[in-house]
Amino acid sequence: MTFDLFLPRHVRFGPGVSLAAPEGIRGIRRVLLVTGRDAGRHPRVQEALQQAGVYCFIVRVFREPTVDDAREAVRAAREEGCQGVVALGGGSVLDLGKAVAGLLGNPGDPMDYLEVVGLGRPMERPAVPLVAIPTTAGTGSEVTRNAVLAVPEARVKASLRSPFLLPAMALVDPDLTEGVPPEVTAWCGMDALVQLVEPFTSARAHPFTDALCREAIPRAVEALPRAFRDGSDREARQEMALASLFGGLALANGGLGAAHGLAAAIGGGFSAPHGALCARLIWPVVRINHRKAREVGDRRTEQRYRDLGRLLTGNPQAGVQEAVTVLQGLVDTLGIPRLGAWGVRDSDLDALAQAGSRAGSMKANPVSLSLEDLREILAQAL
Repeated sequence: MTFDLFLPRHVRFGPGVSLAAPEGIRGIRRVLLVTGRDAGRHPRVQEALQQAGVYCFIVRVFREPTVDDAREAVRAAREEGCQGVVALGGGSVLDLGKAVAGLLGNPGDPMDYLEVVGLGRPMERPAVPLVAIPTTAGTGSEVTRNAVLAVPEARVKASLRSPFLLPAMALVDPDLTEGVPPEVTAWCGMDALVQLVEPFTSARAHPFTDALCREAIPRAVEALPRAFRDGSDREARQEMALASLFGGLALANGGLGAAHGLAAAIGGGFSAPHGALCARLIWPVVRINHRKAREVGDRRTEQRYRDLGRLLTGNPQAGVQEAVTVLQGLVDTLGIPRLGAWGVRDSDLDALAQAGSRAGSMKANPVSLSLEDLREILAQAL
């Protein structure tokens, strides 16, 4: 048994920990503050930075970040003399913050380091200090070593990937997720759950990731419908923040699978929320991965999916069919749209299967899937 662990230097979890942001950039007086559309949504965090004598130059993220967004943010940070980055927002904000922190520490253009459509060069120098503060419970991006950027001209999303992109400090404050709209809660929450399901069944799963997933999957299944129904349910929000954190740690150290690989392919060409795509894809992925494992006699993967059914239901007699039923039921309860709602058509499926087969997330899928298998998954989600 061999495995590597990639972890941020410091993770703090709990109500109010976001106010510790100045600790992660101690000694730095000028930072790039990356936020969502409403830069003033969480004023207490900015007040904590200002009281510590930190000047913040604000860059806002209105959608999933592109390579051009990263270029512009790096240019602005250099012009303003920023020596660190604070990313306060959802997954898109955290991705841009990580990309900028890495690029400020390394010469060249984002395309020099981008996977799939770029040169894919490794970053050789540390990023500038980055404090990552999620305001949604979903991506776990505050503890992962990649930053996803869209390349519209190529109709793909790809990653900058390096251990240097791990934040210096991740502050997971469940209080910041209160007030997130039900629709966003559903999309992000399902992303968190899928980022536990796929690492648990991944070809790269190991005892560290197993412990995270076994602990967090039952929490997420129970808490997500509650957080969706009542955004002020503080306990449910805390449970989902924990599930998101554990999912980020699990995927960073155990990999993902076909649901994320296909979601990346769709997201490159269609304007669709990543979490909603993963939610629609996960149950057909579970079904077809299990079928494929039975066909090739992969007993390890078959057992993983039986265990998944028990984790999702709490029933020691459950198996893969119960896992599929729970995932389908959650998607329907949360009102997650089918792929067609985002403009995907049957005529797109062959190209999406091809693109998905090349995605980095596909490398950890527990079984090898053909293009026909991938098309079948997409058709069931359509």
